[in-house]
Amino acid sequence: MKFLRNTLDKLHPLFDKGGKFEKLYPLYEAADTFLYTPGEVTKGQTHVRDALDLKRMMIMVVVALIPCVFMAMWNTGYQANLAIESLQDAGLEPAFDWHESIHAALGLGHDPGSFLDNLVYGAVFFLPVYIVCMAAGGTCEVIFSIIRGHEVNEGFLVSGLLFPLTLPPDIPLWQVAIGIMFGVVIGKEIFGGTGRNFLNPALTARAFLYFAYAGQISGDKVWTAAKYVADGKVDGYSGATALGQLGQLKPADMASYTNPTESLQQIATTGGEQTVSWLSSFLGTIPGSMGETSVVACMIGAAVLIATGIGSWRIMAGVCVGALAFSSLLYIIGSETNPMFQVPPWWHFVLGGFAFGTVFMATDPVSASMTETGKWFYGGLIGAMTILIRAINPAFPEGIMLAILFGNVFAPLIDYFVVQANIKRRAARYAA
Repeated sequence: MKFLRNTLDKLHPLFDKGGKFEKLYPLYEAADTFLYTPGEVTKGQTHVRDALDLKRMMIMVVVALIPCVFMAMWNTGYQANLAIESLQDAGLEPAFDWHESIHAALGLGHDPGSFLDNLVYGAVFFLPVYIVCMAAGGTCEVIFSIIRGHEVNEGFLVSGLLFPLTLPPDIPLWQVAIGIMFGVVIGKEIFGGTGRNFLNPALTARAFLYFAYAGQISGDKVWTAAKYVADGKVDGYSGATALGQLGQLKPADMASYTNPTESLQQIATTGGEQTVSWLSSFLGTIPGSMGETSVVACMIGAAVLIATGIGSWRIMAGVCVGALAFSSLLYIIGSETNPMFQVPPWWHFVLGGFAFGTVFMATDPVSASMTETGKWFYGGLIGAMTILIRAINPAFPEGIMLAILFGNVFAPLIDYFVVQANIKRRAARYAA
């Protein structure tokens, strides 16, 4: 390690001001501070607010995301192996692509009961998405750092990991690159970079792909990483998400069920897929975006963020209260034509990316409300909007993504009214 430290110190003059590679100083600084704690200290009178700097904060968020990354790889492989097993039982031949080539080279089969098989096969899909995301987005970060003459911010470590977790496993890699570049440039850099963006960059990238390439980001054939050969052509294995299945219910389909969630098992079984229960949705063993399906993994991440003071429990609680209140209202009102009105409130918490968005997206310290009171209103707004979008607008069965972006836009206004209310109270208190 001493050799590496000495090597970096020798290279420093080349990248410092006046050096041969002065323009590339952000690259050197990023590598140096990633490997070592900066040696510079502030001199003179300083005001230390917190011992937790940006680098440590972002690393802790990455640590909190590890359970979701683990589930992203395992569940992606699990869903694919379940589908392949079903295809083989039906006499269909799985397609042989580069994913299969790597998997076969490792000497693994397609046993959904094998922990290692599921984990490795899922990693073959997740890791390329993550690598492309970091390469494309990181390049944009470096370019803007060189142009502006400042260091590469660690904030992209989080955005670059959040974004792949919100994507389906078989999304084309070129779309991953375009999406993250849009999120970094349009969602953050044009506003001044980390700390100045008012929209969450990862969600901005996800929203761009959702509207620009809807066929590869939604529908019923993108959530399971399994392909098969039929009539000489490669096709995908159909596997709609639970929210997608509920959104497709018609009034005639609802007549035989006490509530729409009871239909999930029959619909899934009819389609030849696995059944969907509340427990499986809670654990995350259902089709969906790679890292969003497991509420358990998100809860572990939430515990880490709250314990370290990075994630606001007020925002998380506000989202849950807002969603619970609005979904309960719709459940009480009921509807004979809209199945989403009849979804029990406790199901909304385990379907889609609600837990993931609540824990990791809504709590983004840059784009969320800053005031303590405002965090409750901000979270409540996101929770209510999530249910509103899910239930009222059949074109968007998910809801949490657009709700958080909506909350990002209103966060400054919420903080403004909270501050003004405090000013008025203090003025009235000391008027005499």
